[in-house]
Amino acid sequence: MSMIIPFFQLLGYDVFNPSEFCPEFTADVGIKKGEKVDYAILENDEPIILVECKWCGETLDKHGSQLFRYFGASSAKFGILTNGIVYRFYTDLEESNKMDLSPFLEINLFDIKDYQLAELKKFIKANFDSDNIFSTASELKYTSLMKGVLANELDNPSDDFIRFILTNTYEGAKTQKVIDKFRPIVKKSLTGFINDLVNQKISSALNLKESDSENNAEAAAPEPEEPKSKIVTTQEEIESFYIIRGILAGTVDVNDVVHRDTESYFGILYKDNNRKPICRLNFDTKRSQLYIPDENKNFTRYYIESLNDLYLYKEQLIASVKRYL
Repeated sequence: MSMIIPFFQLLGYDVFNPSEFCPEFTADVGIKKGEKVDYAILENDEPIILVECKWCGETLDKHGSQLFRYFGASSAKFGILTNGIVYRFYTDLEESNKMDLSPFLEINLFDIKDYQLAELKKFIKANFDSDNIFSTASELKYTSLMKGVLANELDNPSDDFIRFILTNTYEGAKTQKVIDKFRPIVKKSLTGFINDLVNQKISSALNLKESDSENNAEAAAPEPEEPKSKIVTTQEEIESFYIIRGILAGTVDVNDVVHRDTESYFGILYKDNNRKPICRLNFDTKRSQLYIPDENKNFTRYYIESLNDLYLYKEQLIASVKRYL
């Protein structure tokens, strides 16, 4: 109750009004009478959303069948299965009055995405429109499932996916031995492609910002010249900063990862605190260098050939920032 009730209060429901938010709602299932779902959100005395709750330390994978039974025995159009941290939203896209086995929306309160908030807002009491939610649920469900497939292929490419890639790149027979040989190559190619795409977007954004800054500078009235700083922050340093920010995104708030340039190195700090260095970079030498501190603030040097090599030190970078949490 301390986790789930406040969630529905935030959505605007009167959780102390049993005619709107009804605990232990009776949902007779076949010959079983008196079956109760944990909560039902009512409209004109009819359930519109069923909510089945589990303990916060329990996974939800094995509990969908219980909500499935309740859903088919009621007039509710939506079902929510939750442990207070993860909320899974279901409806009947595949077959009318029969709850889908896969949710069309899943929200983890420890890792909320912007697009998920936009969908969650549709369940606010003042905004709730069953037809509107249902019309977008199908695209949302399959988009989420396809993202999951792509994530799995990126992490561990399947035989079918490797065979598909080899169709246009390898002329020989696609035997299992060949597929196993190309698996790490395909995985590395996928990672490199995504990194290049991200770097390209960052570069485009930086170039646009630089262009805007130049235009604004030309339009501004001339001012007395100030002594030029010897510190020059390069585009390569900025790109490396955003890559490291991305690596640490799942560990700390990205807004707490900041950079500070000096004459001798490009530093990346936790919460802009010079006593909390995450790493240092030096691109001014013949071979680019990455420095990562240990628990005693002693820096270990790593040579990198390109910015993509920063991903090779993901574990060390995460360990570095975790010391300040």
